[in-house]
Amino acid sequence: MKKTWLYLLALLCCSAFAKPPEQKDLTAYLFVYFTGNKVSEEAIHFAVSADGYHYYALNHNQPVLDSKRISSSGGVRDPHILRSQDGQHFYMVATDMTASKGWDSNRAMVLLKSTDLVHWQSRVVNIQQRFSGNSTLKRVWAPETIFDAKAGKYLIYFSMKHGNSPDKLYYSYANPSFTDLATTPKPLFTPASGKAAIDADIIEKDSLYHLFYKTEGHGDGIKEATSHSLTANQWQEQNDYKQQTQDAVEGAGVFKLSNTDSYILMYDVYKKGRYQFTQSQDLRHFTAVDNDISMDFHPRHGTVMAITRQELQRLFRAFGKPSHYPPLNHNPVIAGYYADPDALYSHLTHRYYIYPTSDGFTGWSGDDFKAFSSANLSDWRAEGSILNLKTEVSWANSHAWAPTMAEKKIHGHYRYFFYFTADGNIGVASSASPTGPFVDSGKPLISTLPKGVSGGQQIDPAVFTDPKTGKSYLYWGNGYMAVAELSDDMLSLKPGTTRTITPDSDFREGSKVFYRQGIYYFLWSQDDTRSPNYQVRYGTSDNPYGPIRVPKHNLVIAKDPAKGIYGTGHNGVIKVAGRDEWYLLYHRFSIPNGITMGDAAGYHREVCIDKLHFGPDGHIVPVIPTLKGVQPLPKAKLKNSG
Repeated sequence: MKKTWLYLLALLCCSAFAKPPEQKDLTAYLFVYFTGNKVSEEAIHFAVSADGYHYYALNHNQPVLDSKRISSSGGVRDPHILRSQDGQHFYMVATDMTASKGWDSNRAMVLLKSTDLVHWQSRVVNIQQRFSGNSTLKRVWAPETIFDAKAGKYLIYFSMKHGNSPDKLYYSYANPSFTDLATTPKPLFTPASGKAAIDADIIEKDSLYHLFYKTEGHGDGIKEATSHSLTANQWQEQNDYKQQTQDAVEGAGVFKLSNTDSYILMYDVYKKGRYQFTQSQDLRHFTAVDNDISMDFHPRHGTVMAITRQELQRLFRAFGKPSHYPPLNHNPVIAGYYADPDALYSHLTHRYYIYPTSDGFTGWSGDDFKAFSSANLSDWRAEGSILNLKTEVSWANSHAWAPTMAEKKIHGHYRYFFYFTADGNIGVASSASPTGPFVDSGKPLISTLPKGVSGGQQIDPAVFTDPKTGKSYLYWGNGYMAVAELSDDMLSLKPGTTRTITPDSDFREGSKVFYRQGIYYFLWSQDDTRSPNYQVRYGTSDNPYGPIRVPKHNLVIAKDPAKGIYGTGHNGVIKVAGRDEWYLLYHRFSIPNGITMGDAAGYHREVCIDKLHFGPDGHIVPVIPTLKGVQPLPKAKLKNSG
C-alpha cells in the first residue's frame, strides 16, 4: 500500500508541471506495426498520417528498431503505443516472438519507453520466469497498455494460453519505471462461451471502457464488451461481430479522430494482406470506410496514436519525410494555448525568442511565464518557465499577462529585462540570460493610471529601444496608450517622462513599437480579445513620443473566416538579424474549436507567425493570416544573422 501511495504521489507531482498535448495540437497520427511472419518482418515499423485515413511509411518501410537487440526471440509483433498521462513519455509493448519457432513458442513480451519517439529503452519480461504457476504456459500474445485512473497505474493486458485451455485475457500493472510487471497476472476477461479471446484493445469513452477482442478459433472476428471498471471482471458482452467483412480478421485497434466525435476501429484482414478501417461515433455501430483509406505499405497487427506537429517533425528528422506526405502547416508555431506574443533576437545566443501569455485559464488567471526559442523561426523549442508569480514574485499571485523583453548591453555584458502584467499592475524582472533565471524587482513598476486618465488598466507593456539614440521606452495601457523613458538601469521610469499618446478611438490595448528606415511604427489591437473581430492597426511617427499619424487604411491583420481564422490580435514583431526582413507574431482563436467557445475563446488562443511586408513609401501591407505560416529561414540567412 505504501508503494502505491508513493507512486500516486509521483504522478501527482509530475502532473503539476507537465501535461499531455491539447487536443487541438494533435494534428497527425503515428501507426506502429509489423509486416509479416518472416523473421525479417517481425520488427517495429512506423508510418504517419495527416488525417487518420492516408498513411505513409517512415524509414522507407524498414524497421525503426532492431528486434534482435530488444527481444529474446529475435522478433517482435503486435506493437501497441501509448502516450503517458503527463505527456512526458511514450510507452510501447509488443509480443516477443518469431512465427518460425511456432505459435506456441513464446512466453515473453517487450516493454519500451521513450521521451521523443525516436530513442527507446527496452526490457524483456518473461512471464513464465517472472511469475510462478506458469509451468504449462504456451504463449503470451498482443500486450497493450492503458492507464487505470482508479489505481493510478499503467495496466498492461495480454492473452495467455496454458496447456489445452483456450487463450484468455489477463492483466498486470507495470512498475513506475515501466521496465517490469509489478503484479501477478490476473484474469481480465473471458467470454461467457468460455472460448478463446485474443488481441484485445480497450478505449474509454464517457467513463465506459470498450474492449474489442478477437474470437480466436471460433469465428475469427471482432467482438466487443463494456464495463465501468477495468479490473472488476464485470464485462457486458455484445453478441454481434463488429468487422465489416466476411473475411477472417484480427488485431483490433481503436483510436479517436482528433477534434471530432468519430472513432476508427481498424483490424488486420490477415488472410488478404490488408487492413480495413471502420468508423463510428458511439463505438457500437461501425461503417466501413474502405474507399477513404490509403497506405503505401502492407501492415500487420498494429496501433495508431495521435501526435503533434512537433512530434511529427521529430520523426521526419530521424527517419526522413515521405515524399508524398502533405505539406505541413506551421501555424500555430507553439503547441498549446498561448497569447500576446512578444519576440526578441538575442545577440548573446544568436537565437530568436517568443515570450507569450500562458493561456487556457478561465478569466486569464494564469500565474506562469514561459519562453520558446528558435534558430530559424520555424522550429521552436520550449525553454520552460522563466518567471512564476506564486513562487518568484512577492507582490502578485495571478493574471500573468502580455510580457515583453528587452536586451541591453550594460558595462559590456548583455542583460535581459522582462516586463510583465500581474494582478493588473506592471512589473519588471532581470537576468543575464534570455531564458532566466529572472529576478523580480520586488515591487510593481507601474501600479496607477497615468495622470489625466480616468479609465482603463495599466497592462500590456511593450519595451522599445531606439536604435538612433540607444534610449529605451516602455509603452502600456488598456483604453489608452502611455509611454515613459526607462532609466539607465531599465528597472524604473525616468521621473517626468510619462506621456499619454493614444492614437485614436480604435485603440484598445496591446501596443507594439519598432523602427524601420526612419519611421517609428506604432501597432495596437482594436476590439476585445474575446471578439472574432479582434485585429491589429497601426500608425507612424517621427518620434518615440509621437504624435502618431494614423493612415486612412491602417489595417495590419484581421480575421479570415474562409480559413477558420478569428481573433487575430495582440502582436509582436521579429526582424531577421542583419536583414530588412520582418515577421508578425500574433495570436488567434484556437483552431478548430475556438470560434464555438464564446467568451472562452478569448483565453484559448494560439500563437502564429506570418510575413510582414512594407510598401515603397513605408506603409504596412495588410498581412493575410495563414494556416501554413512561414518556412524555416534558409541557412544562408542564419549565417548572416547577428
